[in-house]
Amino acid sequence: MSARERILGDVRRALGRGELSEQAKAGLETRLKSGKANLIPARSDKPHDAQIDLFAEMAEGVQASVARVPDGSDVPGAVADYLAQNNLPSDIVMAPDENLDAYPWAERPLLRMRRGKAEGADQVSITAAEMAFAETGTLMLTSDAARPSTLNFLPENHIVVLRAEQITGAYEEGWKRLRSQDANIPRTVNLITGPSRTGDIEQTIQLGAHGPRRLHIIIVEG
Repeated sequence: MSARERILGDVRRALGRGELSEQAKAGLETRLKSGKANLIPARSDKPHDAQIDLFAEMAEGVQASVARVPDGSDVPGAVADYLAQNNLPSDIVMAPDENLDAYPWAERPLLRMRRGKAEGADQVSITAAEMAFAETGTLMLTSDAARPSTLNFLPENHIVVLRAEQITGAYEEGWKRLRSQDANIPRTVNLITGPSRTGDIEQTIQLGAHGPRRLHIIIVEG
């Protein structure tokens, strides 16, 4: 018996419930795989090129910065430009995500990369994204061994490399994709809209309250 099965068994016993019948299990599986879509804002119902434009507009509207590059070969240069423009160090912690291996980081030897989870002293992190949604300029980031969630929250500067093909209109598309992965459902799903902020103190917006002070999105259009 796996740890998951033991935990669920303990929950069932605490609730006074027994094992589900095969018919009940099949009904739940069908319901999970064919979830009914919720209301979808009309503003995101656009051709894909327009969705990309809308995503960039909405992200910038919540204080994220956006750079659009024509090809993956331009990603390291876009990272270096962002660091220089904001007077940031070139020491970067980057997710050990194979999706980031496609970019020619060696062409920018002054970028000092460490792969792994973020630590307290890290100022800049780089991750990829699972998907992005034009309706609110929101990123969907998932976690696993190659995508530590600490990279999304600990450093004050978070750079996300996003392929244009990953941008869709509405949140529903993201949940549909995750449900289709069956056993590969991620442990954590983070929906990130702009840098961290709070208005708790005298109703004045403060950036960087619970996470990064800056969020920079590089959209790879090629």
